[in-house]
Amino acid sequence: MKQIFFLDDSGPPFGHMVLALGGYLGGFDGNFLWNRIGAEYSSNVPVWSLRLLPALAGALSVPMAYQIVLELHFSHCAAMGAALLMLIENALITQSRLMLLESVLIFFNLLAVLSYLKFFNCQKHSPFSLSWWFWLTLTGVACSCAVGIKYMGVFTYVLVLGVAAVHAWHLLGDQTLSNVCVFCHLLARAVALLVIPVVLYLLFFYVHLILVFRSGPHDQIMSSAFQASLEGGLARITQGQPLEVAFGSQVTLRNVFGKPVPCWLHSHQDTYPMMHDVAAPLSPHSQEVSCYIDYNISMPAQNLWRLEIVNRGSDTDVWKTILSEVRFVHVNTSAVLKLSGAHLPDWGYRQLEIVGEKLSRGYHGSTVWNVEEHRYGASQEQRERERELHSPAQVDVSRNLSFMARFSELQWRMLALRSDDSEHKYSSSPLEWVTLDTNIAYWLHPRTSAQIHLLGNIVIWVSGSLALAIYALLSLWYLLRRRRNVHDLPQDAWLRWVLAGALCAGGWAVNYLPFFLMEKTLFLYHYLPALTFQILLLPVVLQHISDHLCRSQLQRSIFSALVVAWYSSACHVSNTLRPLTYGDKSLSPHELKALRWKDSWDILIRKH
Repeated sequence: MKQIFFLDDSGPPFGHMVLALGGYLGGFDGNFLWNRIGAEYSSNVPVWSLRLLPALAGALSVPMAYQIVLELHFSHCAAMGAALLMLIENALITQSRLMLLESVLIFFNLLAVLSYLKFFNCQKHSPFSLSWWFWLTLTGVACSCAVGIKYMGVFTYVLVLGVAAVHAWHLLGDQTLSNVCVFCHLLARAVALLVIPVVLYLLFFYVHLILVFRSGPHDQIMSSAFQASLEGGLARITQGQPLEVAFGSQVTLRNVFGKPVPCWLHSHQDTYPMMHDVAAPLSPHSQEVSCYIDYNISMPAQNLWRLEIVNRGSDTDVWKTILSEVRFVHVNTSAVLKLSGAHLPDWGYRQLEIVGEKLSRGYHGSTVWNVEEHRYGASQEQRERERELHSPAQVDVSRNLSFMARFSELQWRMLALRSDDSEHKYSSSPLEWVTLDTNIAYWLHPRTSAQIHLLGNIVIWVSGSLALAIYALLSLWYLLRRRRNVHDLPQDAWLRWVLAGALCAGGWAVNYLPFFLMEKTLFLYHYLPALTFQILLLPVVLQHISDHLCRSQLQRSIFSALVVAWYSSACHVSNTLRPLTYGDKSLSPHELKALRWKDSWDILIRKH
């Protein structure tokens, strides 16, 4: 809202722009510090409009769940069951009522799946029709928006691409289609599912970089060229300075790598606390680097360094301010000047250690430097120097640095940026999500004991896991039977079962299993996209059991009664958890423990 550049590890910029759009619609001026959880909002913060789009996305996920089950060719009753579960799931309600992005991510995940199913069903009777093109294009748009909200969106994108690739493979074997027709089908899918998402993803960053054009506190993690392209900050310092660095130039040198923190090369009167040695104080495998100058005698060879321009685009040896990346190679030892990343002890004022790396091969940011500030000196020779260099061009990095260069750097910084890995009070492991063995306290009223917790409906969570296990076992059983040429299901029912499992069970797997490989701090809300696919699978499994495993009308009646009772229990639990979902009731400590099912279960175990 203030158009100040920022960088965090929460994901691409589209999600931030969605929240900013809500603030813009409500007249928010951005003047509020979001630096303390639980702080009361000032009068200029339009809470309603900031929460509008996440709440709208959460609400629209309910009818989309209904439509997805219908497009999978299951009954209206099963579709209504999926919508009801989405409607009463407490964790989804809580997450969609606050200024958070999970509900928007889930919305685009479901929109991508629904659009693809609509397209796939159009494929059967009206390929290349207007509706066929619309749903195919919308699939690519929704996938791009999901990835643009959070990087987690790429999981559902990969799922849709995988299902589309399988269907495209079947098209290749369809001998009723001509080669030209098959080529057009593949080309249309490639454009809609690959080209359009990439273009839109770039567009998100393009708009983002147009909006946040002012310098801010996050600038230092970016390169000097990127900083100079922002209004204010480094650009204000470097504006109008000479472009070409030459003999006699006075410069500041910054390390390109910038980790663990930005590093500028400098020296001062303080010395190492020992006699000069070859090994660096903290990196014994590298050489120590020290400075020496004596104007009365010629410099010894140990003080000579060779300059190498790493990123020069031609054979000309022109060292440019900000734009050129250079390495310094020690003439005597061929060691490269490098930022080790280690902090010196107190005698070195905790500054970063600079070493000479003997075995440096290839490009690495820790061995590369660039000039930020540059002038030709303040002596009387300045005018002669400028005249000798034919009035060198002034730096205008905002024009020299292309959008793709800024996009590539920003994208890499977002992916490489790591948040604080310290353990959080409400962090949890993926195994705790499935059993709902964790929760998150979002809000506590400053005067009463009313509070909001991210806590799921235990009936839905356990039933979803059970439905997933039943689907896996039934699918394995059917595959073994089909291997022996025993077809328990008609072909259309089998294909419907497989597609539902690929999208619902597969959607759960791709949105859940990758978290076991992540080292970042995880929370319960990371499981919500996977949970939505479990919710879609649950009524599918229930209808399948009723249609194909209940042999008699009596069995179906009994099973239907059990399903109704189960839905009633889920609704009852949802209503019981309402005080923690909406935060509209003052709770005593005993009432709070009774609502948090894990605490109640622990108390019950201790009593017995």
